[in-house]
Amino acid sequence: MMRNSHAVPAQGAAGRTEQGPRIAVIHEWLEKHAGSEHVLEQILLCYPSADVFVVADFMPPKQRGFLDGHAVRTSFIQKLPFARKHFRKFLGLMPLAVEQFDLTGYDLVISSHHAVAKGVITGPDQLHVSYVHSPMRYAWDLQARYLEERGLRWGAMGLYTRWLLHRLRNWDARSASGVDLFVANSHYIARRVQKAWRREALVLNPPVAVDKFCLSSERQDFYLVVSRFVPYKRIDLIAEAFSRMPDRRLVIVGEGEGDAAIRAAAAGCANIEIRKPVRIDELVSLMGQARAFVFAAAEDFGIVMAEAQACGTPVIAYGVGGACDIVIDADAADPTGLLFAEQTAEAIVAAVRAFEQKRHRIRAETCRANAMRFSEAEFRRRFMEIVDEAIAARASQPPAPAGRIGAVRDLHGIVAENAGESRRQGLKDEVI
Repeated sequence: MMRNSHAVPAQGAAGRTEQGPRIAVIHEWLEKHAGSEHVLEQILLCYPSADVFVVADFMPPKQRGFLDGHAVRTSFIQKLPFARKHFRKFLGLMPLAVEQFDLTGYDLVISSHHAVAKGVITGPDQLHVSYVHSPMRYAWDLQARYLEERGLRWGAMGLYTRWLLHRLRNWDARSASGVDLFVANSHYIARRVQKAWRREALVLNPPVAVDKFCLSSERQDFYLVVSRFVPYKRIDLIAEAFSRMPDRRLVIVGEGEGDAAIRAAAAGCANIEIRKPVRIDELVSLMGQARAFVFAAAEDFGIVMAEAQACGTPVIAYGVGGACDIVIDADAADPTGLLFAEQTAEAIVAAVRAFEQKRHRIRAETCRANAMRFSEAEFRRRFMEIVDEAIAARASQPPAPAGRIGAVRDLHGIVAENAGESRRQGLKDEVI
C-alpha cells in the first residue's frame, strides 16, 4: 500500500529525525508522468527518505507508482477554483506559492526546475541543489515565439501577458541567488542558465530508459520521425524535405496540434507515411529497423534521439541544443549520426544525402554504446556523486555552530549510504 497522500497541504518540516538528516525534493507539479517526472523518479531512488513538495498534484492514481510512498505536499494553488483543469493559468501566483513552503529543518533541498521550483526559500545552513530542465523558456529567449503561437502579440491580453512575463523574469533572476549549485540537463541549458541567471552550471544529461530499447542491426530502407506534432518540432520541414526525395521513404509517428501542417507538407507524397502513436514494442521495432532517425527541433535535450541510438540507429539532427550532447557527428572518429547546421528543408535534404555517403562508417554497436552514457543507473551514480561533492565542499567551509556542522557531516554520511545502496541495487539488477 502506497504511503503518499494525493494532496497534503504544505506544512513545515519537523527537522532532523533519529534516522538522519531531512531531505526535500521540490518539483513543479504532478499531472502526468513525462520527462521531468522521470528525473524526479530517479532522484527519489537516490534519496528514499525525501519528502516531495509540488505547486499542485493532480497525478492520476494509475501513474503514481513511481512516487513509491513518498509524502507529497502541495501549495495553496491546489485548492484554488478550477485548479484541477487550469492550474497553469495560475502561473503568476506560482512564485508566491513556492515561496510559502516551510523547509525549516531540512538539510538538503533538491529542486527539479523548469518554471518556479528553484525559487523555494532556504537558509544559510541548508544546501540547495537545482537540477535545471530549462530556465522559464517563455519568459526568456522564447518569449516572442510563445506570444506568437498563442496569438498574444497585441491587444489587452497581449499587454497583460508581456507585463506578467516581465515580472516573472525579474523574480526568476532574483531567486537564482538562493541556489547553491545548478546542474543543467545539457550544455545548451547550461548556456541558458549563464545567460538568464549569470551562474555557472554543471552538466548532467537526463536519464533515459535505454534498457527498454534493444540493439538491432537489421536496417530497412525507411527514415523515421517520432514526435509530438507541435510547431517547434518542425516535422513539417522534414516532410517537405522528403517530398523532394520521392525515392526515399519516411515514416512519421505521432499526433498533436501541428497535424494539419505536417499532412499538408506530405500531401500527395506516396513515400511519406503518417501513423498514430504506437505501443512501446512497436516503437522499439520501428527504431531498430529505420535506416536513420531524423530530428529537426532545437530541443533542450531530446530523449527520443538517445532512445534511437540505444537501438543502434543513426540520428540525423539539427545541430543546435541537446542534439550536440547526444549525436557524435559524422566527421568524428566513431560517429553515431550527422548534424546539419540550418533548420530548413534544403539542409535536411543535403544532410540525408551526406548521411548516405557516410553511413558505412556508423556502426550500430557504437550508437548503442553512445546511448549507454544516458542510462538511468549512470544518471543516479553521477547525480549522487555531484551532491556528495557539494556536501563535502560545504562541510569543509569555516565552522558553523556545533549543531549545524554536525548535521552537515551526518548528511554527508547518509548521502554516501544512499549512494552505496543504489550502487548495490544496480549490481543486483545487473546480476538479475
